[in-house]
Amino acid sequence: MTRSTRSDTRRNARVRCAIYTRKSSEEGLDQEFNSLLAQREACEAFITSQRHEGWVCLRTGYDDGGLSGATMGRPALQWLLADITAERVDIVVVYKIDRLTRSLADFAKIVEILDARSASFVSVTQQFNTTTSMGRLTLNVLLSFAQFEREVIGERIRDKIAASKQRGMWMGGVPPLGYRVQDRKLVIIDSEAELVRSIFRCYAELGSVRLLKADLEAGGIKSKSWTSVAGRVIGGKPFSRGALYLMLRNRTYRGEIVHKGQSHPGEHPPIIDPPLWDAVRMRLAGNTAERKAGARSHQPSLLAGMLSDAEGNRMTPSYAVKKGTRYRYYVSRPLITQDHREGSTALRIPAAEIEPLVTSRVRQWLLDPGGIYQSTRFADPSAQRRLIARAAEIGKSWTELPRTRQRAFLTTLIDRIDVGAHQIDIHLRPTRLAALLDVATPLPSASDDEPQILSEPIRLRRTGREITMRIDGTDPFATAKPDARLIKLLIRARRFNATLLDSDGVPFAALAKRQGVSPSYFTRLVRLSYLAPDITEAILDGRQPPDLTADKLLALSRLPLGWHKQWTVLGFA
Repeated sequence: MTRSTRSDTRRNARVRCAIYTRKSSEEGLDQEFNSLLAQREACEAFITSQRHEGWVCLRTGYDDGGLSGATMGRPALQWLLADITAERVDIVVVYKIDRLTRSLADFAKIVEILDARSASFVSVTQQFNTTTSMGRLTLNVLLSFAQFEREVIGERIRDKIAASKQRGMWMGGVPPLGYRVQDRKLVIIDSEAELVRSIFRCYAELGSVRLLKADLEAGGIKSKSWTSVAGRVIGGKPFSRGALYLMLRNRTYRGEIVHKGQSHPGEHPPIIDPPLWDAVRMRLAGNTAERKAGARSHQPSLLAGMLSDAEGNRMTPSYAVKKGTRYRYYVSRPLITQDHREGSTALRIPAAEIEPLVTSRVRQWLLDPGGIYQSTRFADPSAQRRLIARAAEIGKSWTELPRTRQRAFLTTLIDRIDVGAHQIDIHLRPTRLAALLDVATPLPSASDDEPQILSEPIRLRRTGREITMRIDGTDPFATAKPDARLIKLLIRARRFNATLLDSDGVPFAALAKRQGVSPSYFTRLVRLSYLAPDITEAILDGRQPPDLTADKLLALSRLPLGWHKQWTVLGFA
């Protein structure tokens, strides 16, 4: 058969035409005459105009309403492609090429399926012949613009959503438990809001999501249920642990809208007040710290993320290992990033010095009823008394708390800690104390957001290129640390003195020779046996001044015999 004969046979054959329609949104689909019907009417008119070519319109309707052209996961499109593969369709007719797809990659897949079955497609408003290279080029160019348009529309929608959320607007979705949507805004449902508050209060008391889940199940409390667009009922089941974690971290309950990790003040009213939110956050942070610490981390850095030096640089936890012993530090960021300048006040502070200093000062505040009373005022005097009593309990039992609990407490209570040239300033948020200790919320006042500053004197000294810290203040809670060399020196002085008293006139030089020391050393040591009893007792208890060492005591050329003068000379007074 010649090519001319084949052409005449095909021209006289029946050409089965399938009409495909699509609309991105569901808006207007419920109307009597909608966009899908308009597209089909135009396509049917075009097929009728090609009746002389043998074109016949199939009755099957391939309609995708409310579906984007960015994906091939559309029911009607998949049905159409299956019919093409089964050779039930010869030509696909669309109103416009972007109705079929807006993706070049998807278009290539569709053309491959059409070519495999010797099928083609026609756009009513754009005349193409996909059997020629020029036709394919034109289609690719148009599809490139269609894909570009889709991406621009997506960027515009994302920008609009971001701008709206920054203004605190609710941008759709399933509202969380406690809210409903009215006029595109979140409105509180009182009954559900009270359930949310009870869940938060229960977790703040139990401190465990597992126990919280068991408590809710025992009470028969279930999650919020709603009906989807397809009519499927979702939710209405017992809370899972994952759902409870998400609820306890959902900042919508604080009256905020979150977008890409950033929270913004929302237009809707909050359900959870700040003290209760902070109490729950502290519990969650404490549990997270315990899980991350693991069995090998026995000393988490209590003040991580809170310290700043005089130049405003964050101080990061660090450590060094010397002879198998691990020493922890807080180091100014420029010392870590090698961005340290000459004359800079970048610090390197031993954790063993600054952590007891900060915790000691906070404990003093907790044990000060007057300070607690001035910082937090309650309408109910009994609540005020409970807060003072609970604060005192925490202050007294501080050393018995796990370090992870101590860190969670400090993280919530402390805004920041500034290490200055002569003192450390601890910025507290006293109003958070009520939530931490599970006491009623204090009365609101103009100074609620004002931190209370606790100060402690220190001295900084330069060591090479770094600056280290010395503490001037004494820690009333510090454990005594006797100096072994000082105590050994006092014991030896008493022994030398006893040898002298029993010498029966033996010269000093001979006594010193018997003890294996020089006469001058023997004399200086015997003199130490006449220290004031209070001074001796303080050294044995470890309560001597920080700079009183064995070398300093031996270096004294003359030790006053008067006990009062000894106190002054040795730095006790």
